[in-house]
Amino acid sequence: MKISNIRKEVMETIGESMDEFITKYLKPIEENWQPADLLPESKDTNFIDEIKEIQELAQEMDADLLAVLIGDTITEEALPTYESWLMDIEGIDQKNKDNSWTKWIRFWTAEENRHGDLLNRYLYLSGRVNMRELEVSTQYLLADGFDIQTARDPYKSFVYTSFQETATNISHRRVATLANKTGNTRLAKICGVIAADEARHANAYKHFVERIFEIDPSEIMLAFEDMMKKKIVMPAHFLRETGGKIGELFTHFSDAAQRSMVYTTVDYIDILKSLLKDWDIDNIGGLTDSAEQARDYLMALPNRLERISSRIRIPEKQYEFKWIYR
Repeated sequence: MKISNIRKEVMETIGESMDEFITKYLKPIEENWQPADLLPESKDTNFIDEIKEIQELAQEMDADLLAVLIGDTITEEALPTYESWLMDIEGIDQKNKDNSWTKWIRFWTAEENRHGDLLNRYLYLSGRVNMRELEVSTQYLLADGFDIQTARDPYKSFVYTSFQETATNISHRRVATLANKTGNTRLAKICGVIAADEARHANAYKHFVERIFEIDPSEIMLAFEDMMKKKIVMPAHFLRETGGKIGELFTHFSDAAQRSMVYTTVDYIDILKSLLKDWDIDNIGGLTDSAEQARDYLMALPNRLERISSRIRIPEKQYEFKWIYR
């Protein structure tokens, strides 16, 4: 389906303020942190001692927490898939490098790229991760691609990114908190700075949706409803290991995240509640009848999901991921 003229106009209108958004939500490259700032420097005399400390602390990490950290790393490393998807959204002219939206995507990608680099190097140094298995899973995730069911619709795509970036922030922030409790301050700082990036990115995409609500409230309400009916599917949903089938590892990964309390069904519901509040869904005016019905569905959804989540039981037994040396 081709994008409507109003969607094109909305994208062009928001794009007129892109330089302002880039300044507000992204950091200047030369002022930003880089992976080298947070890892041992190989030329330093205490390099080996720092590696030993990283490995000692990694040995103490709970297997579930480590599995979530590895899965998050693989998800971050699949960045080329996300960039190509964003560049293909209707209203974004990827052939024009000076187009405001392509500029946003390139700058956003450049910030995101540091995350996978940093986490990958940390896990390599930890001595506890089978890097070949991690790399196989990463290559599969890139090769398999992913379908988040937004087609090329910018409205649905920005609802998705608002939700997904918020979820990623929560996951990295929780790992940072749990690592800090065990004295792993380096890992805590690593995940903390990544979480801070994800929070800024989430705020940017939420701002884009907020602007759409100001201009085209009924259509963005319908897009929001559609995405929540389909459920927000995280990229990790398509994880697999050597010899595995696409997506069959996600249940084990999700169970590990639930057991370690890094990302839970409660978090999914809380993100939805936060978006309903941030976008002031209950008070949006000028809606069509179908959009009013969509609003009613969205406002009732958190309670419905809470009833469902109360019946979910997570297996106590830990799955033995091929990523982790035992």
